[in-house]
Amino acid sequence: MLYFTRWKAAAIVLTALIVCLFAVPNFFPDATVKAWPKWAQRHMVLGLDLQGGSHILLEVDTKAVRKDMLETLRDDVRRVLRDARVGYTGLAVRGNTVEVRIRDAASFDNAKTKLNELSVPLGGVLGGSGQRSLNVSSGDDGLVRLEVTEPAVNDRVRQSVDQSIQIIERRVNELGTVEPLIQRQGADRILVQVPGLQDPTRLKELLGKTAKLDFRMVDTNTSVEAALQGRAPAESEVLYSATAPKTPYLIEKRVLVSGGELTDAQPGFDQRTSEPIVSFRFNTSGSRKFAQATQENVGKPFAVVLDNEVITAPVIREPILGGSGQISGSFTVQSANDLAILLRAGALPAPLTIIEERTVGPGLGADSIAKGQLSSYVGAGMVILFMLITYGLFGLFANIAVAINVAMIFGVLSLLNATLTLPGIAGIVLTVGIAVDSNVLIYERIREEVRAGRTPINAIDAGFSRALATILDSNITTFIAAAVLFYIGTGPVRGFAVTLGIGIITTVFTAFTVTRLIVATWVRWRRPQRVPI
Repeated sequence: MLYFTRWKAAAIVLTALIVCLFAVPNFFPDATVKAWPKWAQRHMVLGLDLQGGSHILLEVDTKAVRKDMLETLRDDVRRVLRDARVGYTGLAVRGNTVEVRIRDAASFDNAKTKLNELSVPLGGVLGGSGQRSLNVSSGDDGLVRLEVTEPAVNDRVRQSVDQSIQIIERRVNELGTVEPLIQRQGADRILVQVPGLQDPTRLKELLGKTAKLDFRMVDTNTSVEAALQGRAPAESEVLYSATAPKTPYLIEKRVLVSGGELTDAQPGFDQRTSEPIVSFRFNTSGSRKFAQATQENVGKPFAVVLDNEVITAPVIREPILGGSGQISGSFTVQSANDLAILLRAGALPAPLTIIEERTVGPGLGADSIAKGQLSSYVGAGMVILFMLITYGLFGLFANIAVAINVAMIFGVLSLLNATLTLPGIAGIVLTVGIAVDSNVLIYERIREEVRAGRTPINAIDAGFSRALATILDSNITTFIAAAVLFYIGTGPVRGFAVTLGIGIITTVFTAFTVTRLIVATWVRWRRPQRVPI
């Protein structure tokens, strides 16, 4: 156990040195680190409780999800019956069902068969739950009811949360913030923590908007006044402008091109008026649709609709064939930039509601750092003093190994760009105790071997070899506990679990390589006649 070949000793020293070097950027200002090579800029990020920032808890609007599913189902019923050439009447959404009445009794069975095909198993191709997306039932006089099942709604909510997390990440990253924490919480909630952001107003505006962009035609066949009096056509609806005064427009429900077909959106300025605008570009499919729509409607107004508000409604002067254009509408520089961010990130699949909001000031974070540092220094100092008093020179060896252990923990956390929280600091302090405990087990085993009459070198060798199983058992059980905490925990609990788990791995490494290498080097140099414990 005390014999090391040169390449093995070099590998241990090199591994410890490289991992420790990754911790170096944490001790330099950001401006200095940015001048370093890209691979050397990895560092730990202070969590919300250490540097302050914004904490927002969002909830998916389940009612809006259900409404969207029912409206989509209504359109699917219309399409299926039209393709099957089945006459129908009374197609409408009523409560949680879509109802339609088949005119011809001879076509009823065929229509119901086609509508039954809209009900699909939940869980995808491999789903074996037996649950379906729709319940299809029939009544008197050719009436067919299609009800969206509760499991289907829950499945759509889950999908909406997953999609929303990706879109929120893109939106928040566009703000230029450092390492935001965005994760699911529960079945229909999303937790957003942005360290360092003290004013959450702009963040809330970006997160609260669905950003569903549509290009639609303005209905000029009916006056807006008539529509406001309840005489709006079935295929149109009244929408208001996004800016005051709120101007009503009669807009066709048919979408010419959706915002989902945008490939880019950038803020800019109009060359003629110098007003802020947003320039956009469509993909190939969107370019073709937009070109066709503008060719067929020259001289007619069309509307740019964002979240059911009309941003602008210009008249099409000439066909737009290049697949790009610009949106103007009394923007400020910031609102144009925010709209470009929303369009680039994409529309949320469902509205999100802010149900909890907290702002942690930097003063509280600084106080947490100060207390965390104080507790770490006091704890480490007492451990160092105890080891020196109890084990003398071997205690010094253990303290050196523990210092390398802590440096390696910071190095691994920096390599992972992990977020360090106050519970994470607690995990590091706990790791110091675990690391010392491993050395205590080794040294006490050496003492027992000396009492049994072994020579110093044999006693030291036996101490390391026979304590191995005990140390592995204790660290493996602790690592399992850390893994469980990480798996079922959220937020700060996960931060504690990460630092504890990393600390256990580095502890095993330092106890059986670094400490052993130091002791082996000392034994080879001094050839001791007694063990100085």
